[in-house]
Amino acid sequence: MEFALTTLGNQPLIAAVEVGKHLTWQLGPLSVHGQTMITTWVVMLLLIGLTFIGTRKLQRVPSGLQNFLEYAYDLLASIARNQIGEKQYRAWVPLIGTIFLFVLFANWLGQLPLRLFHIPEGELASPTNDINTTVALSLIALVSYIYAGLRKSGLGYFKHYFESPILAAVWVLEFFTRPLSLSIRLFGNILAEELVVAVLILLVPILVPVPLMILFLLTGAIQALVFSTLTASYVGEAVEDHDDHH
Repeated sequence: MEFALTTLGNQPLIAAVEVGKHLTWQLGPLSVHGQTMITTWVVMLLLIGLTFIGTRKLQRVPSGLQNFLEYAYDLLASIARNQIGEKQYRAWVPLIGTIFLFVLFANWLGQLPLRLFHIPEGELASPTNDINTTVALSLIALVSYIYAGLRKSGLGYFKHYFESPILAAVWVLEFFTRPLSLSIRLFGNILAEELVVAVLILLVPILVPVPLMILFLLTGAIQALVFSTLTASYVGEAVEDHDDHH
């Protein structure tokens, strides 16, 4: 395992953790992980394809894939409703649902299907075992709950945080720790799971890794639920804070 910096020219851009070899693409001054880009697009195409197929011929009485998608929507809507509230949640269902489904598919895809394909350098793995991906998702969550507060009360969203130095310090601390904890939690769990599976496949490649991979499918779903629920919780908290201080 080695620690490296993704660079923009000669300037460090963002910290990255590298395990083994990586397929690297040079896009102008940027160096990007090719396998992360590939697997991210695979996840996106899967989600777009399933949505298109499931909604192509909508029926009043749903069945098959349409029925599954409606069940998934109800689940995601309930997460948003429970965390954000009955009056506000509908506008946030697309964001919360997209985060949940992307993280879920990304986590699951890294357990088995991607291991069937080989590339010249490194191996295909879940996009969420790349800290750049989890940081990007965490920044989306950060921007979302700040936007929720600003949309509710404009710049007044920041007012109560500066009523005392202690509240100001807490707000600044939360500003950094929330996205940091979201990104590190998801990245650390998925990277650890995939490393365990990879080692077991090398040592006992036939039967032993299978039950563990099934277990990791469950933990991958839990990670997706935690990430999306915390995002919804932060949005709900931003909106609720304004209701409490006006």
